[in-house]
Amino acid sequence: MRVAITGAGGRLGTALREAVAQTHSAPEILAWDIPEHDLDDPGSAGRLVDRTRPDIVVHAAAWTDVDGCARDPALALRRNGTAAGEMALACATYGAGLVLISTNEVFDGLRADGQPYSPTDPPSPANPYGAAKLAGEQAARSAFVASDDTFAAATSSGVGHRDAAIPALAIVRTAWLFGPPGNDFPHKILAAADRARMENRTLDLVSDEIGCPTYTRDLAAAIASLIELAVIQGLNAMGGIHHVVNVGRASRAEWAREVLRLAGVTVPTREVPLSTWPRPSTPPRWGVLAPTPLPGGPLRDWRAALAEYLAS
Repeated sequence: MRVAITGAGGRLGTALREAVAQTHSAPEILAWDIPEHDLDDPGSAGRLVDRTRPDIVVHAAAWTDVDGCARDPALALRRNGTAAGEMALACATYGAGLVLISTNEVFDGLRADGQPYSPTDPPSPANPYGAAKLAGEQAARSAFVASDDTFAAATSSGVGHRDAAIPALAIVRTAWLFGPPGNDFPHKILAAADRARMENRTLDLVSDEIGCPTYTRDLAAAIASLIELAVIQGLNAMGGIHHVVNVGRASRAEWAREVLRLAGVTVPTREVPLSTWPRPSTPPRWGVLAPTPLPGGPLRDWRAALAEYLAS
């Protein structure tokens, strides 16, 4: 078994390399990153898959600068949408499975019933980052449907449901990632708290943006368990849309206060609305995902994961 990981040098890619290496099947890991794998190069995915013939590709590479995506929607679509479709087409062509990493931002966050988004909820992105990631999901589905004549015929005839799981394609949506090597929300909050203390002022915390803080190492372990299932039962066992987040939900303010508490930092805080800081992108105010069952069971509560991360 050969497992390729795109964006292998990034926050999630690094965690994925560690988690996949620790599975019982101990697959050979192909670490793909720039310049070898370039989201701006239309031929990059096809060349790599053709040359190395992985059994599964975990496509974690993405342009995650949400505000940058808002400033350049065309580039966001290229990197997060079209490039994902190219990787899916290469995988489908050569018979490889694909785990595509996506985001809670495929939803607009306007839900008002207090329920988390499930995989069956219709996506409706409110910003270019979410729109590009959704385009990637759709392009991946199209590539795998086209490669499976039986599935394609059933879908086109109305026999197969359009949201049915596609064999060998797993779409993993997640949210609010934190983890090594830093420069994430917890580290930014600690830096902001230091500045507030030095300037003798209150630290403002956003109260009306709510999501699921997710530890990259926990997410990576869950994806590794999905890969292990595919090794044991075949690629078809991993298909579907999976929402993978740490258990629990929090506002940005609640997350920040827990960071400060665990770090032993005391600073006066004040809750403010998201509109306090105008930005190019509009994040979903309600970005809560309902975790889906996976072989390794549910992820732990985000507070426990955060405590382990900050202690390390």
